[in-house]
Amino acid sequence: MSDLEGIHKQVIRAAMSAPYLQREEEHELALRWSEEGDEEALHQLVSSHIRLVIAIASRFRRYGLPISDMIQEGHVGLLEAAARFEPERGVRFSTYVTWWIRAAIQDYVLRNWSIVRGGTSSAQKSLFFNLRRLRAKLAQRMDSTSTMELHRRIAQTIGVSREDVETMEVRLSGSDVSLNVPVPGEEAENASDRQDFLVDRSPLPDEIVAESIDSGRRAHWLQRAMAMLSERERLIIEARRLHDDDLVTLETVGRRLGISKERVRQIENRALDKLKKALQSNRQDMLIAA
Repeated sequence: MSDLEGIHKQVIRAAMSAPYLQREEEHELALRWSEEGDEEALHQLVSSHIRLVIAIASRFRRYGLPISDMIQEGHVGLLEAAARFEPERGVRFSTYVTWWIRAAIQDYVLRNWSIVRGGTSSAQKSLFFNLRRLRAKLAQRMDSTSTMELHRRIAQTIGVSREDVETMEVRLSGSDVSLNVPVPGEEAENASDRQDFLVDRSPLPDEIVAESIDSGRRAHWLQRAMAMLSERERLIIEARRLHDDDLVTLETVGRRLGISKERVRQIENRALDKLKKALQSNRQDMLIAA
């Protein structure tokens, strides 16, 4: 047995042997700690509630994390609660610390259950810890209901989107898998890792460079071609074809220039023909130079 396991068992034995506190005793110890800073009172108060930490931590065993670590996290939550407890409010200390212990253990589970971080909002936490229970409960009530409808009901109950429910169910359906693990079914000598089958959809370095060069070249061609247009033609092309926002209507441009929208359309078509010829000429010049 390792030293850690021995310490763990000692903590459990000490917790189980700690005396229960009556309401009056609990209140008196809490007053001594909050008003006088009596550390002995704090020690008695905390020691008598370690069994509560163990009981709450045991409810999270199904997540496959070391129970000793969860007890330690719960103990941190217990100390945090003791630091914040206000005995004059008349609430039992055990009632108050339960929330802090559970919250500390849940945060630990969320941080360590998977290397992929899940949502940190209260709704996402509730989804993580209640999805399986809610699914089983609703499945009993809803005979022959589709998975999509079941997800919709769960999302409505917890207050998240149906897509969040689907994503969380996929996460909970299996544990993390290393990308460096060989793919099953292949010979050991020629086995490929899982990461070998990941597809990177981003452009290749040569494509990025080519796009950068071509973008600059196209911008230069367009600038030269635009210089061949009249002022009114350039104004219409810039408004109708080179505007960053939505397409400016013919009527809007016509009002701006004091002409009809049909006239704007005619000028635009003529300007586009000029641009096309100028760009084709630039392309031919480039091919001859090459």
